[in-house]
Amino acid sequence: MKILVIVLSYFIGSISTAYILVKLMKGIDIRTVGSKNAGATNVQRVLGTGPALLVFCFDALKGILAVMIGRITGDPTVALWCGIAAVVGHNWPLFFGLRGGKGTATTLGVLWAVMPNIASIITVVGIAAIAITRYVSLGSVLGAPLLLILTIITGKSWNYIIFSFILMSMTLYRHRENIMRLLEGRESRLGQKLKRVK
Repeated sequence: MKILVIVLSYFIGSISTAYILVKLMKGIDIRTVGSKNAGATNVQRVLGTGPALLVFCFDALKGILAVMIGRITGDPTVALWCGIAAVVGHNWPLFFGLRGGKGTATTLGVLWAVMPNIASIITVVGIAAIAITRYVSLGSVLGAPLLLILTIITGKSWNYIIFSFILMSMTLYRHRENIMRLLEGRESRLGQKLKRVK
């Protein structure tokens, strides 16, 4: 049962909202345009804010749903692994050739379901970073280590610390190119159109 719900969570995460929505709306593969990332930020740059918000919300819901499914087992640790599995599925989706997004929205959904107090701080910091700099990736890059720091200083158990470390590592790994562009001053800002699809 425990393994089953973790695998199910991976499959839920593997549902690429950005790919499906853009394919339905425009008949194109989101991974071939803009930044070529199957996530809300690229949808915003390619199609606009409305579709991007829809993608973000659905991706976050994937994380929330995965944690809720994990709780059916009555084991809090399984719920944590279900959340991780959903993010893995989003980043490396089985249904879409293992080419997914960067996991920010799904990770936030997982965190809101598991540690809402910490999630609220990370959300505020992320929004502030984006509002000030207009670098969406900076919000994710700052939020990742902040997650681990807050988990430790709030006295969470080792299960939660390991959980936070894994989520942090995945976020930083998936944003490694963004980090390089930020350091080099080449990162695209929010609202900057990489390629507008008509």
